[in-house]
Amino acid sequence: MAAFPSRAETDGLAPYFKELADPNDPGWSRAEADIRRAWSRSGSPAMDLLLKRGESALDDGDTEAAIEHFTALVDHAPDFAEGWNGRATAYFMAGLYGPAASDIAHVLKLEPRHWGALAGLGTMLEEMGDDSRALKAYQASFALNPHQQDVKDAIARLDKTHQGTAL
Repeated sequence: MAAFPSRAETDGLAPYFKELADPNDPGWSRAEADIRRAWSRSGSPAMDLLLKRGESALDDGDTEAAIEHFTALVDHAPDFAEGWNGRATAYFMAGLYGPAASDIAHVLKLEPRHWGALAGLGTMLEEMGDDSRALKAYQASFALNPHQQDVKDAIARLDKTHQGTAL
């Protein structure tokens, strides 16, 4: 089956990322919403429906159904980063860190500016006790979007834990 177009929706986002990365830009919230909206559009109504179904299953705590929806999505639209991100989240919630990490790698290959995937990677690495790499992932996420309080807190927590140690 042919893959659906998926990159067109993220064309032209550079100005929004610039606004988002500036902690003092008053338009950061709108920029973040515009980026998220663009990321959620695959270019295919059918694929967008699979994304919504996967997200709804996650919201309901049904990780098995979420994984099924997101797997169908990445099978049919392998260049759609948000499908991989959704499945990574579902795998993480199911405690399947290996598959989650693999899917995060796909997300970041397709969209290296995906601050959510980087933050998720940081969370997973921190839970696995790899604080050094977790800190780097959190810092990369925060550089893209400095308006994430949970990421800011994680950086502060890990910085405090590792004060005086080489990372």
